[in-house]
Amino acid sequence: MRRSCLIAAVTAGLVMGAVQPVAASGDVVRPDDRRLAYEGHWGRTAEAAVTVNSGARLGFRFTGDSVHALFDVSSVTVPAQIYVSVDHGPKQLYAVDHSDLEIRATGRGPHTVELSVKDVFSRAERWTPPLETGVVLTGVRGRLLGQKVHHARQLAFYGDSITQGVMSLCDVNTSDCADGTAAYPTLVADALHTSLTQVGFGRQGVIQTGNGGVPTASDAYGWNYAGSRADSDRKADVIVVNQGTNDTAWGPAEFRAAYRTYLDKLRAAAPHARILALRPFSGAHAEDIAAVVAELADTRIGFVDTTDWLSLTDGDFNGTVHPSSQGHRKVADRLIALLAKEQR
Repeated sequence: MRRSCLIAAVTAGLVMGAVQPVAASGDVVRPDDRRLAYEGHWGRTAEAAVTVNSGARLGFRFTGDSVHALFDVSSVTVPAQIYVSVDHGPKQLYAVDHSDLEIRATGRGPHTVELSVKDVFSRAERWTPPLETGVVLTGVRGRLLGQKVHHARQLAFYGDSITQGVMSLCDVNTSDCADGTAAYPTLVADALHTSLTQVGFGRQGVIQTGNGGVPTASDAYGWNYAGSRADSDRKADVIVVNQGTNDTAWGPAEFRAAYRTYLDKLRAAAPHARILALRPFSGAHAEDIAAVVAELADTRIGFVDTTDWLSLTDGDFNGTVHPSSQGHRKVADRLIALLAKEQR
């Protein structure tokens, strides 16, 4: 499909007329309520649950024929895009540009809702509040039910715009062309039925700072955004790292030192995790990454050679750097096979 058609199709899918005023009656469930199940990096307080990461997710159950998700959009200049699925049905696409989103269901329930973040635009301020983009949930109005959430394994993915899903749908760097849920971290986690932490920041590297005010990978690690500490990776089973693509301006010595510092930080935070250091799909600093992994001599850290996983001539990229949805699918299939093999 040509680029203009893809953009038109995505934009047409935005549900702009489904936002309704909230009735004065009814209780609002606070963002830190245990009936709300979060995946990924969310800064959670009684007042708000905030994520700046594409691929982050929220699930809950309710009774009745509708529920209202409430947002703070007061500082937003580039609305995030989210998908909402009710009762495991088709995903509906919304722009988070209003404070009240009504989510309707058929029948009295109980119903399940999954809200997944399609994209948080990488070039708007999303690190230091007031945030110009991101999802700021202030509560859910409706009759929510309790739920048991259990995942046998926990996977975490850290990287740049590729991990974020930028340009996975078409070849323009916009939210319409980006989809974190079509990127390989989500595909891998869903296939293996694991929990998911997906953190990708456009332009970021281990030395290069990211777009939107985001610091380097080491300085960003452990934070949801400035001033908000992230949940620990201490219980993570696997951490997948895809960094180096944006660090081509630096030579081997500088890069190796910074990359080692980053891996050391991951290991300190997650002492038992299997850490997979991917060769960037562009090949950037491939030898340096392999050398750092070898020097660490940590049997739980492995270098993953991605040579020939993707092809520039077979439709695996939109542009020359960012995988297409097809490319992400190919990467996911490789990682699924690798992780399934290691699990046995």
